[in-house]
Amino acid sequence: MDTVVAAPRALLGRTITGPACVRISAGRIVEVIQGAPPGNAEVLTGGLLTPGLVDVQVNGAVGVDFAEVDPEGMAAVARALPPTGVTRFLPTLITAPVPVAVRQAHAVLAAAAALPEHAGAKPLGVHLEGPFLSPHRAGVHDPALMVAPGPAELDLLLCDEVLRRALRMVTLAPERPGGMEAVRRLAAAGVLVAVGHSDATGEQTRAAAEAGARMVTHLFNAQRPLGHREPGVPGVALVDDRFTLGLIADLAHVGPDVCRLVFNAAGNRVALVTDAVAAAGMPPGRYQLGGADVLLTEDGVPRSPEGTIAGSALTLDRAVRNIVSVGVDVAAALAAATVIPADAIGEPTLGRLEPGAVADLVWWDEDLRPRKVWIDGRVAYDSTRPLDTALPPLPPTPLNTATVSLAAGQ
Repeated sequence: MDTVVAAPRALLGRTITGPACVRISAGRIVEVIQGAPPGNAEVLTGGLLTPGLVDVQVNGAVGVDFAEVDPEGMAAVARALPPTGVTRFLPTLITAPVPVAVRQAHAVLAAAAALPEHAGAKPLGVHLEGPFLSPHRAGVHDPALMVAPGPAELDLLLCDEVLRRALRMVTLAPERPGGMEAVRRLAAAGVLVAVGHSDATGEQTRAAAEAGARMVTHLFNAQRPLGHREPGVPGVALVDDRFTLGLIADLAHVGPDVCRLVFNAAGNRVALVTDAVAAAGMPPGRYQLGGADVLLTEDGVPRSPEGTIAGSALTLDRAVRNIVSVGVDVAAALAAATVIPADAIGEPTLGRLEPGAVADLVWWDEDLRPRKVWIDGRVAYDSTRPLDTALPPLPPTPLNTATVSLAAGQ
């Protein structure tokens, strides 16, 4: 039997309109109707209906590091994400020797395959953030493990049939020896190539786009900075329409004014990401990122023992609220967490409310907090009737305390 969900307002395309209702059959949206709902609809009182959120950079959460994940850990993350509005996510692995990265990727894929049906948010494959990075822009990645992307290294990724089908995204530094050829080869294989942890000049960044790179990983972080004569990675990324711009909107990686500047310059190309690590959703303490220690303190920002920011404890719903709090339009902020990341990784049935799309939905309250989440047309989270789960929703972190009003933000 079809299900009909009606809301006073809905994100259709990149515009908030309403009233509108969505008809769901067999896990897909079969019809979107604007206007008064039919008599058999589930009518949502107040708030806003949107597609499910898509996070294309997640290193882990709730104590789980994807570099050492098992089926139980993957299930824990899958259960924990729907209360944050996330319905699909891309497990991310940081720098490791290529054979180790391949082994870790297979472990991620095996853990994802072992997920029970309707276990929660669904993994989309693998994102390798390294090891083809620049030691000059290492962040918390181990420079000793970084290598140039030579043919032999790419063969290990692309000649592995299982991994090749699941490898959705690779972050690399295109200025490294063999970097441009690696961009071309990966892009030809259908992999989204992102420029990141890179000391590339503006000219080299533009050359990477010519070779097929289509994203920038965590804009401004771990890359040659913007200069008024040498634009570096962010300068070119902000003006080159071929790039989707990954942005960690915890307001610590990138300050509020610069977040607003990014949306003013290129808001239709921004993909909000969390870059969440195992510390996300956990109390202050010591956690792991790619086998290295990460310390989460009361300020809510994970750091290496030396003090370098190490991923985030951000959740994607909080990223949306943070962006709205700095003055960005609600519809633009939500598009940056739905349709834009979905399109970036080549998922035309995710991140949108339209016929043929997967029935991943989020009902938000007036303060832009998820009230109810559907995945494949089934309720995965309901704040009024918590599902039987071993894990609670991810708690807020002290850093991300922005308060927004849906009515005021439009």
